[in-house]
Amino acid sequence: QVQLVESGGGLVQPGESLTLSCAASGSVFSRYTMGWYRQAPGQQRDLVASITGGGTTTYADSVKGRFTISRDNAKNTVYLQMNTLKPEDTAIYYCRQQRDARLFWGQGTQVTVSS
Repeated sequence: QVQLVESGGGLVQPGESLTLSCAASGSVFSRYTMGWYRQAPGQQRDLVASITGGGTTTYADSVKGRFTISRDNAKNTVYLQMNTLKPEDTAIYYCRQQRDARLFWGQGTQVTVSS
């Protein structure tokens, strides 16, 4: 069973930065696509960014140029560097691992952007 543990969320002011981390258990981390999703109150859970085992990245239009996803396969960890944060980035951020046909989710970490 895969466990994903997110960390790094918090309360920041508009324009500030945060870095989220997601540590994964399980073997062969480097093989699988990892993603960050977010869900605001009353909204569906949407893709923020993803990174394949080969390092190919995908971003939601709303975060392009501000967020960067990366991975450290030696540490079984994926990161989300978030710059120039806006109030509309406020949400619970979830880490996801796509392991063949199975999906695994973390418990989420709250990010609040407010002055």
